[in-house]
Amino acid sequence: MESFFKFAERKTNLRTEVIAGITTFMTMAYIIFVNPGILSAAGVPFEGAATATALGAALMCIAMGLISNRPLALASGMGLNAVVAFSVIGFAEANVPWQVGMAVIFVEGLIILLLVMTGFREAVMNAIPMSLKRAIGVGIGLFITTIGLNESGVIGPDPITLVKLGDFSQPYVWVSLIGLFAIIIFMAFKVKGDILLGMAVATVAALVLGVTELPAAVLGKLDFSTFFAPFQQVEGGMALMQILTPTLLVAVFAIMLTDFFDTMGTVVAIGEQAEFINEDGTIPGAKGILAVDSAAAVTGGLFGASSITTYIESAAGVAEGGRTGLTPIVTGIFFALAAFFAPIIAMVGGGIMFEDRGTIYPITAGALIIVGFFMMKGVKEIEWDSIADAFPAFITIVGIPLTYNISYGIGFGFISYTLIKMATGKFKEIHPLMYVISAAFVIAFLDAAGVFTTLFG
Repeated sequence: MESFFKFAERKTNLRTEVIAGITTFMTMAYIIFVNPGILSAAGVPFEGAATATALGAALMCIAMGLISNRPLALASGMGLNAVVAFSVIGFAEANVPWQVGMAVIFVEGLIILLLVMTGFREAVMNAIPMSLKRAIGVGIGLFITTIGLNESGVIGPDPITLVKLGDFSQPYVWVSLIGLFAIIIFMAFKVKGDILLGMAVATVAALVLGVTELPAAVLGKLDFSTFFAPFQQVEGGMALMQILTPTLLVAVFAIMLTDFFDTMGTVVAIGEQAEFINEDGTIPGAKGILAVDSAAAVTGGLFGASSITTYIESAAGVAEGGRTGLTPIVTGIFFALAAFFAPIIAMVGGGIMFEDRGTIYPITAGALIIVGFFMMKGVKEIEWDSIADAFPAFITIVGIPLTYNISYGIGFGFISYTLIKMATGKFKEIHPLMYVISAAFVIAFLDAAGVFTTLFG
């Protein structure tokens, strides 16, 4: 084991790696509760999503450890799961079946894997201005925060003002606030597993206030109903074949873009912390890392767990001294064990249905708000003094949460960037791929507006 993981070379040992793996799991375990709650809001079976989330994370953490030998853990991505639930499936105009939404994830993962294998990823990455890359992450952060605030009951829908202050006489609102501030306090004291512990506090508050009840059992059976979702038959055909529409193909591209660059940023950040980045900025074994991450997206769609991706929370294990692939392997083992505790997951991640405002998820809402907060950091890196960079970034950031659609926000940014550069005569600053991408978004917007239906019947 020592020779395989290179303990001596990386100045670590078995005990350190095990502790690091457990620490990483503690910081990521909230996804077991949050992801099924988000996906179930779009019609994905909760129990199936819980099994898929835990086993998908387990499989890909172990794969990353064995193939890359780096302390990088994976699970269903926050932000990406919200895209699937609220932009592709549940609240999309077409209201597509959830199996089709998972087919979108499955295909985008295959495309990223192809890009990694061919080396084309560098060309794609270089084509997108850095300001837009950062704006996408910030916009998704605001999107997740909006969802979290709504699911907490702190805000609610309003037909005139769009949103309004929630009803603070409701106990579920206080459960959400207690959980949120518990997470913040744990973060302030740098307590490991702050999000998970904050949700534990919210769970206790929910029990005390009568918002939830203890489950009848602790252990539950595994539910594989979401597995092989892209190949399930829905509405008279295979789900995978139903993504061949302009709107869903744009969704494939938008999610691919988000998944692609989020992974790059995470790997670089963790690599710097774990000191496995070369002086010239290159990452040894990057192709293997990205290949596993791409395969994880495919697996997420296949299992019905949304896109599985590399987690920035891996930094917690690195901070504990994790330097090898044994760290995510230990994390993966704990995810596998968690799959058998479905009743507890349902208690924590389950929602409360209201006819006038949808479903409330008081215990996990605080985690969404905090994750959105984490994703805001990139806003300071945007070149706000350059209108050609700043306005497309701005319209991307506000467009994502205000349209409740990440694809639309990205499209606004890409189109405005290309048009501003063209209007100012800076054609050389526009990568050829940007013309293609912007044109694709224009076509998608025209299709969403029904222009082609009007013109061509």
